[in-house]
Amino acid sequence: MAKAEIRNKIRRYRFEAEEMTQEELARRAGCTRQTIILMEQSRYVPSLALAFRIARVFKAGIEEVFEYIE
Repeated sequence: MAKAEIRNKIRRYRFEAEEMTQEELARRAGCTRQTIILMEQSRYVPSLALAFRIARVFKAGIEEVFEYIE
């Protein structure tokens, strides 16, 4: 069975949000800059709560920012 994957568009959304920094996103979402870096590199999958907080920072739906791939 293939491993499921969560992809994200965080980097794109940051740049569309007046080039928001990773630090600013982390502060607003309640996590660390390192967590944002790892998510952008697809090396970390956020908790559902964190995914919702990130989507809300961008005023977007969670499925607009994150995509589940089977």
